[in-house]
Amino acid sequence: MFLSLLPSVLKTGIDVFGNHQKSKVAMSQAKLLHAEKMATGEIEYQQAIMTNQNQGWKDEFVLILISIPILLLAYSVFTDDPDIRAKLDIFFDYFSNMPFWYQGLFVGVVGSIYGLKGIDLLKKK
Repeated sequence: MFLSLLPSVLKTGIDVFGNHQKSKVAMSQAKLLHAEKMATGEIEYQQAIMTNQNQGWKDEFVLILISIPILLLAYSVFTDDPDIRAKLDIFFDYFSNMPFWYQGLFVGVVGSIYGLKGIDLLKKK
């Protein structure tokens, strides 16, 4: 009984392996065609940019850094803790007294990570 199934199992295995190899070739050709179009300028470097942006954890770090004051503020409101609110006021007072170049650098880094227009944020000041 098992011997009668052997030819069909082998045929299926060979078909699966052949399809896997064909898909590798197709993906390779697609990447080559995409690279050629990027080189000739037909399409932008969107894939290269997306690959670059997906590396690292700097976006998450900046998001956490920016979220800390808001989380502390929410905590102070819900727990009626005036000390946290006072400390946040001191923090933002100190930050506003920092040199303008540092504030601009911070806004620029956040803007470059998240694609915001940092210049517009600085103009509002």
